[in-house]
Amino acid sequence: MNTNPPSPTTRRTFIKQSGTFAAASALAGITLPHVYAAESNTIQLAIVGCGGRGTGAVADALGVKFGPMKLVAMADVFEAKLKSSFSSLKQTFGSQVEVTSDKQFVGFDGYKHAMDSLRPGDIVILTTPPAFRWVHFTYAIEKGLNVFMEKPVTVDGPGSRRMLKLAEAAKAKNLKVGVGLNSRHSRALQQLAERIHGGAIGDIILERGYRMHGPVATFQSLPKPEGISDLMYQIQRFHSFIWASGGNYSDFYIHIIDHLSWMKNAWPVKAHALGGRHYRQSPEGITYVDQNFDTYSVEYTYADGTKFFFDGRCITGCHDNFSSYIHGTKGSAIVSKAGDCGAPSMIFKGQTPSGADRVWVSEVPKGEESWYQNEWNDLVEAIRNDKPYNEVERGVIVSTVSSMGRMAAHTGQEITYEDMLNCEHEMSPGLDKITADSPAPVMPDKNGRYPVPQPGIVTNREY
Repeated sequence: MNTNPPSPTTRRTFIKQSGTFAAASALAGITLPHVYAAESNTIQLAIVGCGGRGTGAVADALGVKFGPMKLVAMADVFEAKLKSSFSSLKQTFGSQVEVTSDKQFVGFDGYKHAMDSLRPGDIVILTTPPAFRWVHFTYAIEKGLNVFMEKPVTVDGPGSRRMLKLAEAAKAKNLKVGVGLNSRHSRALQQLAERIHGGAIGDIILERGYRMHGPVATFQSLPKPEGISDLMYQIQRFHSFIWASGGNYSDFYIHIIDHLSWMKNAWPVKAHALGGRHYRQSPEGITYVDQNFDTYSVEYTYADGTKFFFDGRCITGCHDNFSSYIHGTKGSAIVSKAGDCGAPSMIFKGQTPSGADRVWVSEVPKGEESWYQNEWNDLVEAIRNDKPYNEVERGVIVSTVSSMGRMAAHTGQEITYEDMLNCEHEMSPGLDKITADSPAPVMPDKNGRYPVPQPGIVTNREY
């Protein structure tokens, strides 16, 4: 196995040498006009994926401080979700939401119609389950649209390789692309990163990250009810299915993996891990059928040998901990006090985070407390002023690093970055041709249970 770090040179070489594929062919020969929404003052938005994240992203977009914005098109595969999102946004933002009934698109081809409603230089928000990201991003590039996409951006090796190629295509067209790794836009974490990179705690010798709490979102799923297909059920409950979201590991844990790697100013090159399924029945005694482990414990290793330990747990009644820490040769730091990037960040002169040893605490400027709003202000400011802005490559790398830890736990093997990037198990092939009548990427057995990882038994793929 290759244990070389995922260096920029390696990635560039891969991008140049990788074979062409349908999405790249579709983009060939396209030259976008140098037209930006700034020139017509109002930037138009479309949203593809109208769940809670998407609705929240629209709210942040409409709240930017760099000129007028309005929502003009929406798409989702669930009509009820689209209608609920529209109603909420219209009630809150009024005339900034101009989505007529003929601009509300339901179905798997809705993303195309929503993007067709925009002009080159407008913004499309991609907040479907991440398995669909490469499909929708391909069309956005073809249409000359700036993009905001949620994390993770990939869940498997083939998807990561496609998205690296698309990142270069977007860059070549001068498109601005934001990725919802909002820790990078936390002013507290930015201040901390500057100090750590400047040597404030010396050389980093250990990093620790934790996300341990009860089941949330669609972490657990009961057998599919009547009246909905396996495909639609899996999309509806995407956190339960590895193909759709990377499971709870990739979706829940990626922020801490991202910001601790940022503080180290490097990416882990390998991982080994353990995890397990424990309490797998509902209070009514019905067995949960999702693909997730209830616990994960991962040891990431950087190229210089530094360790990063991450612990995740979704079990009710246990001690909760949702935070991150760094230890250095000259001191230590609390990166996130609570949550994905909860301020304040702090530096201590010793290894114990006690008040007496605290030497620095972050101070966030007034009006910049929300990292969600900051990421939108940063993206739109780049669009308005035509500044380079493309977060996709970094999004792919951290998505792959997250998948590397997940696969290590699911297979019981040591997995390197290159192993994960080049893994040929495509969990959901053909998503660019999917329809409501397509079979689901995973099917249940006679008891309604979906395949789950079997560490030590299935070792070259996750299920």
